[in-house]
Amino acid sequence: MNPRYKPLLQSYEFHSGVQLHNRIVMAPMTNWSSHLDGSVSDEEVQYYERRSGQVGMVITACAYVTPNGKGFHGEFGADRDEMIPSLRRLATAIKEKGSKAVLQIFHGGRECPPELVPGGEVVSAGSVPSTQNPSVTPRTLSSEEVASIVKDFGEATRRAIEAGYDGVEIHGANGYLIQQFFSPHSNTRDDQWGGDLTKRMAFPLAVVDEIKRVAAEYAKSSFLIGYRFSPEEAETPGITMTDTLELVNALITKELDYLHVSLLDFWSKPRSGDELDRPRMDLIKEKVANRVPLIGVGSIHSAEEALKAFETGIPLIALGRELIMDPDWVKKVEDGHEAEIETTLSKDAQERLLIPDPLWKGIMNAPGWFPIV
Repeated sequence: MNPRYKPLLQSYEFHSGVQLHNRIVMAPMTNWSSHLDGSVSDEEVQYYERRSGQVGMVITACAYVTPNGKGFHGEFGADRDEMIPSLRRLATAIKEKGSKAVLQIFHGGRECPPELVPGGEVVSAGSVPSTQNPSVTPRTLSSEEVASIVKDFGEATRRAIEAGYDGVEIHGANGYLIQQFFSPHSNTRDDQWGGDLTKRMAFPLAVVDEIKRVAAEYAKSSFLIGYRFSPEEAETPGITMTDTLELVNALITKELDYLHVSLLDFWSKPRSGDELDRPRMDLIKEKVANRVPLIGVGSIHSAEEALKAFETGIPLIALGRELIMDPDWVKKVEDGHEAEIETTLSKDAQERLLIPDPLWKGIMNAPGWFPIV
């Protein structure tokens, strides 16, 4: 092994006591490959098995916590106890390879396709269509429904515990329901769940509190709780870096195991604010001030790029598309063969890389997203 990359392979222990054997995390990525009933498919299990063992932790694709929160075709569910065997199957596949298994849980809110939710009724914090889903005007959730969804996140966490996961990641990013409550674009409420910045944080923080309560009651051993967020929105009004830094401060008081910053580019800079020349990760790290671990992600492919990101003071580095292209990324770094890491995807690689058909078709239809040769 090249000693230069040794820091990436050091072990890490979270606040909860969960230990990772290195600093590389598999980022959560939708693969569209579950069965219609929300259960995990054979292809999906094989895909995760192929990418488990070398990385310290695998964060799964998002699982919906309630039937009206299913945001993708081919997404797996954590919305009812009948899903526990399916969830267990995936957790076991990941853990038997040697990685920690973290279930990402979410509600799609206004981004849900109507055909996937009961009665075709899409719901959100307010009745504002999204840029991605402009033809659908969501129904504003009642206060009672909001409180019920908070409980649904807790129930999904209980199922994750019973299924053997090492933790859950709260998906508060990428424009889904939790972010919809935090955003002034989508949250037009004037009750306890919306209004000023503090009230727009009420739902995200209530979800965190409920998950922590459930974990304390049901987890018999160390159990991770993380939170993923997107720093800014393109819409006006929308979430700003100033808003996000306030949310980060509030989340830190909850003693979470980590915060996961959702970025397409680790080095991207803010859209607005007083410090447009500094990377968003730098501003977030400064606000965090080592009070909670951060996971950084975004267009990191080579060992050198991962090391550069790590050396900014971010203790954990997530790889997404790169682990689809090269599941042996960590082993190649360990063996001193980092120059052999594959950063392109050949058109005949599906079978070798155990990529499920729906995910493969998505990749082939988006060649700009994946470097394809």
